[in-house]
Amino acid sequence: MTSLQDAQALLALWSSRNQDGEQAALATIVSVKGSAYRHPGARMLITASGRVAGMISGGCLEPDIRERAQEVMASGTAQLVTYDTTSPSDVVFGLGLGCNGVVRVLVEPVTAGGGTDVLRFLAVCHERRQPGRIATIFESDSLPAGARVLVWPDESVTANFASPDIENSVLEALAETSGRRAAIRQIHLPCGQVLRVLLETIAPTTSLLLCGAGDDAIPVANLAKDLGWRVTVIDPRSEFAEPSRFPNVDSILRLHPSEVLKGGQVDFSPESVAMIMTHHFQRDKEFLRLCLPRCPRYTGVLGPRVRTQRIIDELSAEGVTFAEDQLSRLHGPAGLDLGAETPAEIALSIVAEIRAVIGQRDGGSLRDRVGPIHGPEFSLLERV
Repeated sequence: MTSLQDAQALLALWSSRNQDGEQAALATIVSVKGSAYRHPGARMLITASGRVAGMISGGCLEPDIRERAQEVMASGTAQLVTYDTTSPSDVVFGLGLGCNGVVRVLVEPVTAGGGTDVLRFLAVCHERRQPGRIATIFESDSLPAGARVLVWPDESVTANFASPDIENSVLEALAETSGRRAAIRQIHLPCGQVLRVLLETIAPTTSLLLCGAGDDAIPVANLAKDLGWRVTVIDPRSEFAEPSRFPNVDSILRLHPSEVLKGGQVDFSPESVAMIMTHHFQRDKEFLRLCLPRCPRYTGVLGPRVRTQRIIDELSAEGVTFAEDQLSRLHGPAGLDLGAETPAEIALSIVAEIRAVIGQRDGGSLRDRVGPIHGPEFSLLERV
């Protein structure tokens, strides 16, 4: 889990568990060698009654993790578990995983209120919509598995061990890998100790600005929410920008494009992406004028290429020009080439394209990909 959109289910269960006073355990993938369904940082929360949120595999590891979680809750002691699925017969665990990888999972009891409470940390990042960084030590000569350093959104630092030298070394590694979603480092300390550490950057949730509230915008909003994105619907037409039509979105704004920047009602952040689909040429043009310079990753426009080019040409005639890097993130027509026809299929192609752009992928078939499915940032082992 390297994004807050993955954390929302965990936070919902954690909140419920806190109200009930129920014990819980947190399972985190701390390293992967070879192939695996999820990458380092994927998390799963298990309560004493068996309630679960999150996944760390395609379903094959979860039954065993549930059993180990009960042991961890009973003992109060973390476990570091290794699942070696490289054997064709999988004789050690008998799980029949067939993933051809070695997965190491840290299962630890959840402690509420402490400075290194991971779930409280994720909740703060989620509420503030700001990034944070986590370092989890899973192998050490002197520290228990689960020793941790957190860099909070306000840059304050907490650790659950009293060794300034180790803390400083881990903080240096976090700073050096701040651009990565996840990395594994083997840190050699001057005293001779060796640490194996999972380093994560917790990224804010993707924020989709859905400009247009027609019927075809509804499946786009629903799919985006299924992915955990923050969705804001903007449309001046009250009969369309209606909560009953978009019950799951985070915000509905009945605004003309010229009103969007007034009063700070729309937060254009580095995580913002925009999809323009008002079916009204002039409004689309004004929304493009507004969004393209402010959405650093993706701006999509529904409709044929010639229509989008006409919008660009008219804006240019009005003295509005876009830089090359801005035009490179304009997608019109929006969507992947899936042969989509129905509103639901078109929504799938649009949301899939946005996700591919965020992941810096071309949206092609995995069978044609050369190299690992997950980039090297997920399983990188570096020595410092």
